[in-house]
Amino acid sequence: MEYGRRHQLLRVRGRSITWVPPLLLLAGVVLLDFNTPEQFRIVSWIVLVPGIAAAICGVWTTAVFSLLSVLTYVAVDNAWPDQYRAGTADFVLVAAGGLLATLAAGVRVRREQQMLHIRDIAETTRRTVLRPLPRRWAGLEQAGAYLAADVDARVGGDFYDIQPGPHGTRVLVGDVQGKGLGAVETAAALLGTFREAGYHERDLADVAGRLEVRMLRHRFHTTALGRDDGDRFATAVLIGFPEDVAGTIEIVNFGHEPPLSVGPNGVRELPCGGGLPLGLGDLADGLPPVRRVPLAVDETLLLVTDGVTEARDRSGRFYPLADEVARAVTADPRRVEPQRLVLLVRDGVLHHSGGRLADDTTVFAVRRTRVAPGEAPERGRLQV
Repeated sequence: MEYGRRHQLLRVRGRSITWVPPLLLLAGVVLLDFNTPEQFRIVSWIVLVPGIAAAICGVWTTAVFSLLSVLTYVAVDNAWPDQYRAGTADFVLVAAGGLLATLAAGVRVRREQQMLHIRDIAETTRRTVLRPLPRRWAGLEQAGAYLAADVDARVGGDFYDIQPGPHGTRVLVGDVQGKGLGAVETAAALLGTFREAGYHERDLADVAGRLEVRMLRHRFHTTALGRDDGDRFATAVLIGFPEDVAGTIEIVNFGHEPPLSVGPNGVRELPCGGGLPLGLGDLADGLPPVRRVPLAVDETLLLVTDGVTEARDRSGRFYPLADEVARAVTADPRRVEPQRLVLLVRDGVLHHSGGRLADDTTVFAVRRTRVAPGEAPERGRLQV
């Protein structure tokens, strides 16, 4: 947010120095006025001082600079003979400018407070949709990074979650078509269903079926409310980590980017088919099949949304995800760790695109881990 970046630049050792620029300008105008010919008076430029203060300072500080500018104007103007004085007209200009600057500061501060409040609401919404996850949980080690295309909104339609249960641990990563609050609402609906079905349903195919039904019900409800959500859909990858088979995972792919397996032997794309997105199941014969694919214990599963694979540089070249990851892991095998891997991809996408994200971007990495009996899960989550 521009407000936050500006005020970070105007702090030294945690203390605000927003008063320094207007004070320097005040001193500069006075010095210039005393060092210019008598016929060339610039003391009336002091009206810029409260204007600068209104842009970066608080209301009371701006009021102080407005009063200080008027007093300084009177003192400097009276230091010259009567024939060289700037006059009453400029005095009225400085006084009126200070008053207007104080009012403008009040409007600016109130708007910034409203923006901060909206940002807090967006952050709360993001944490509700993307709930914080333990770094180690249910036999898995995970790390995730989410970057909203709208940096001020900080929330969008990408989603991911882990749900442990009596039938194994399930993972869901997805991307709702479209943007705005409608996409956020759809993501929240799908995650709610996943958290319940992922825990209770024995078969991963039943979890997939529940997600498809939830998407259709959600669309029907929003359409009945008169909203233009009748054609909304979501791509997703649903993954099951069976407790009885350590070297195999189950995957259902709803038209999403295929997961990548990152390990000591390199990077490979997992064969998981290409089913239709959630909400479009009626266009096919049925739901995508559940596929069992091998995944060694020392391999990390990397899942991304199309904000990663469709990130472009200035020449229009897409981000080469698999090649970049393979090159980095070859140079440093420790990159297979989920947190290191997520940081690698996140920073790579931002560098490749020059920080210009055209779509919400999610990077999620997970791998099996062994937690000793009685060991408490390690809390924490990658902050972005």
